[in-house]
Amino acid sequence: MSDEIKWPEEPAERVRELVEGVLDELDLEGEVEVREDAERIEAVVSGDEDYGLLIGKRGQTIDALQLLCFQAAFRGLRDRKRVVLDAAGYRERRREVLTARADRAAEQALEGNVSVEMDPMSAQERRVVHEYLKERSGVETFSEGDEPRRCVVVAPLVSE
Repeated sequence: MSDEIKWPEEPAERVRELVEGVLDELDLEGEVEVREDAERIEAVVSGDEDYGLLIGKRGQTIDALQLLCFQAAFRGLRDRKRVVLDAAGYRERRREVLTARADRAAEQALEGNVSVEMDPMSAQERRVVHEYLKERSGVETFSEGDEPRRCVVVAPLVSE
């Protein structure tokens, strides 16, 4: 008898199986809804539980699980897409916090004509800030530093 796990063929089903397995191991109840389109696979955990254990401090646990889901989904496959994992609306709440902080950083940069370094954040969170401020006139953004202390810098655009 083999102890090897038989993974589903489809990447989205691999994501579902991994997330359900983690919920079982953490003794958490929840429904895992998986949606897939041409660009990404999204797994959303919902239920009556407090998913603080799954989300972790500053989102580190859910980010790590999201990376594991990506690796499991596309192991041995060439074609890949983004994998996004959310629990209890964490990603949207975090997006709201990040965009509010990005607005404050942009205002500080413009008012003081200085570069403003935001707190260190994950690559996914940095992407949220870059995308959000991309359309904002008068500022530019770039990432600086090394993981895990890499951060977004918001700077006033230099007039030519």
